[in-house]
Amino acid sequence: MKETLVQLFTELYGHRPDAILEMASDGSTRQYFRLVWGEDQTLVGAVGPDHEENRAFLAFAKSFRAAGLPVPEIYAENQEQGVWLEEDLGDTTLFQALMGARGEGEGETLPEEVEELFRKSLSVLPRFQVLGHRVVDYGLAYPRQAFDHRSIRWDLNYFKYHFLKLAHIDFSEQRLEDDFGRLTDILLEADRDYFLYRDFQSRNIMVRGGEPWFIDFQGGRKGALQYDVASLLYDSKLDLPDAARERLLDHYLEALGELVPVDVPRFREQYRFFVLVRLMQALGAFGYRGFFERKRHFLESVPFAAKILDGLLARGLPAPLPELEAVFRRIAHRWARTPEAQTVSSGMTVAIHSFSFRKGYPKDSEGHGGGFVFDCRSLPNPGRLPELSELTGEDDAVMDLLERSPKVQEFFENVRDMVDMHLENYLSRAFDSLTVSFGCTGGRHRSVFMANKLADHLRSRFPHVEPRVSHREL
Repeated sequence: MKETLVQLFTELYGHRPDAILEMASDGSTRQYFRLVWGEDQTLVGAVGPDHEENRAFLAFAKSFRAAGLPVPEIYAENQEQGVWLEEDLGDTTLFQALMGARGEGEGETLPEEVEELFRKSLSVLPRFQVLGHRVVDYGLAYPRQAFDHRSIRWDLNYFKYHFLKLAHIDFSEQRLEDDFGRLTDILLEADRDYFLYRDFQSRNIMVRGGEPWFIDFQGGRKGALQYDVASLLYDSKLDLPDAARERLLDHYLEALGELVPVDVPRFREQYRFFVLVRLMQALGAFGYRGFFERKRHFLESVPFAAKILDGLLARGLPAPLPELEAVFRRIAHRWARTPEAQTVSSGMTVAIHSFSFRKGYPKDSEGHGGGFVFDCRSLPNPGRLPELSELTGEDDAVMDLLERSPKVQEFFENVRDMVDMHLENYLSRAFDSLTVSFGCTGGRHRSVFMANKLADHLRSRFPHVEPRVSHREL
């Protein structure tokens, strides 16, 4: 697709770019490239695999730009190929500006210069919601034209299936569905005749020349005002102080009041429910990207979201939602931690050993005599293949062979389920350690592979547990 972008660039400028550099795309399926030419002239080339999503973004961008909103200009496009060229807004997001201004180890603070960027962003948001609503074609909105009953239930089920179930959080299906129904009815009471940006969060706000610019609004649809401001102020990893959230909400309401009349007490009452649904949507995304797609950095946001839930629970939910409250408490109990605690062990360690049965069982390093020993000798043995015999379970060729074996996968799934079940129980009882050992004939191939594979699983499944791996025969 790079060559398609170069061709589009050449058709626009009459020459090829001097360089094309890949840019980070975070959790998006889209790819971005910086095209460079001349003396520091740049633009961004985008490749989007979803044609309907591309169509929504390009149409919204043109409408917003014509209305004077700070979004990138679209220079050229080829929707059939799924590529376009847009204005380069630089590399600094609002999130990066906050992290840079905080400095390492400062935790929950909001420096004044960054709070000003938040205020500027929240001054522009009502213009998207009110003025943008008048200019966009909702017929192009994708995947849904409005944040209606179905759209809300998609978000709630995203939370249920991609976070609660993948994280093995206990809940009553029927009671949770009852709460989902009550919450949906409450959300639908809000005025929804505005543009809902949908993903109004700190990584989608670029900072250029001290001013905010806005990207990734392709999921926009008709909806309620409260959703977007909740998305930014309860952006989990920002870890904003509650007092700052209140100041910024007041600032947003003042800016909104300049465009439309606002019933502030009613807005605030409804806002609390939108905070809940936005947090659930975000947790669903963290679960899908982290547990399912194995992108572990998404799970780093879970403790921050859990900390927010813990604070909301302390103040009380805005309406009786008993099963949802119970679920939130389980999430908070497992994951809510201070930022400082996220860089060290939370006290629960899993010692994982690989060893050779020829040399006896590993010593009990934890001193409690408990845990598991799994015998890997029934699995295919890479050590019998001449080309693999001198390698180990940490080499790609050995790992590829074992990963492709259905028998190995079945064995690991049984081990994983048993260890997960015990960890859930031990965590609830404040145990601080568990030992899991894998043995094979030589202790260099199958047992090493299994130990590493279990450690990777535990890091993604239990971000608050510290696996410690030891390969005795290596």
